[in-house]
Amino acid sequence: MDKIAITGIGVVAPSGIGTRQFWANIKAGRSAVKEITRFDASKYPSHIAGQIDDLEKYSHVSARLLKKIDAFSHMALIAAEMSMQDAGIDIKNEDPNLVGIFLGNAIGGWLYAETELRDLYIEGREGVSPYMASAWFPAAPQGQVSIYYGIKGFSKTVVADRASSLMAIGYARKVLAKNKLNMILAGGMEAPVTPYALLCCNTYGALSENNAHPESAYRPFDKRRDGFVIGEGAGIVVMEGIARAKKRKANIFGYIAGTGNSCDGVDRINPAPDGRELARAINLALADAGAKAEEIDFISLDGLAVDIWDNSEIEGLKIVFGSRLKNIPASCPKSMFGNLLGASGVLDLITVLLAMEHNLVPPTINLDEPAAVSLNYVSKEAREYKINKALVISRGRGGINSALVVEKGER
Repeated sequence: MDKIAITGIGVVAPSGIGTRQFWANIKAGRSAVKEITRFDASKYPSHIAGQIDDLEKYSHVSARLLKKIDAFSHMALIAAEMSMQDAGIDIKNEDPNLVGIFLGNAIGGWLYAETELRDLYIEGREGVSPYMASAWFPAAPQGQVSIYYGIKGFSKTVVADRASSLMAIGYARKVLAKNKLNMILAGGMEAPVTPYALLCCNTYGALSENNAHPESAYRPFDKRRDGFVIGEGAGIVVMEGIARAKKRKANIFGYIAGTGNSCDGVDRINPAPDGRELARAINLALADAGAKAEEIDFISLDGLAVDIWDNSEIEGLKIVFGSRLKNIPASCPKSMFGNLLGASGVLDLITVLLAMEHNLVPPTINLDEPAAVSLNYVSKEAREYKINKALVISRGRGGINSALVVEKGER
């Protein structure tokens, strides 16, 4: 299948809003995880997160619209605007029927829903905003972006737990490869730092409870890991065919060369410990890209910081890469800002694209003593390295596996 170019990046993350601020913090290995301050979360087992506190400073959205949407749609609108500006796209000059939106998230917009449900029980139905029904559901950001920019082409929202946004990007690539659209805004967003959403995440049983030391709580692949930390944010990339991108002389960050998906099918929450289906997803992505395992220069890890997840990820990688695995730089930069659930995959992709551009692999922080030494971990500090092809892994509850092969672009 044809490769698809990425020509613009929009990122809204705890580590920074916009690529410049985001990359500066990521390459420096700065943690953005802290105690939740938006509401009193002290009675929750885990009450730390990667938060975004200055969203309004970057917003182009009117106060009137903000009253109608949840934070995850707000973040999607900001990331979409940034991505198109970065790509040099004026949406007014595009055929709206040939532009699509492919986004992923896991839980929807609960801050808006929680507030309105509270008002329902206190004030009755008269106290509920008429916009509640359209504000919280997972496809709301796709709808809001399409309305804001007048986009009318084939679009899709993917809900596949933490694998949502990477699957959405893979889906977008297949649609563009079939020449059904000229351009797609693809990625994901998540806003789980709310009372009810945090409660749901805590029932997952996989969150770190190292509340006293938030900056060092998220420890993928470390012996002292005790679970992941949630984060909020959004990432959207502009995707288009290579011929079109080159015709308009766009900067190309990279190419989506191959995608692969699979499901373990063994448990409603946990993955299979043997990693075989993850390996199959990776091999499908490699075959789709026409690439060999030995061509991969960098692995972006899913890194949930839970024993069965980290161990099965390593097992899957061993199946694909064998003894060469110890020579391939591997990192999990989300340890700095938290796991953005359905938006985690696109943040990983954006990090890989920036790593390719700067020839620098960002670190996994808090990886002081690896639980397994099978991987060539980049930890504590960034490492200079030229990356031509990278593998991005994203996984979700129930044993969902998604893999994506990225190739370096021409800047």
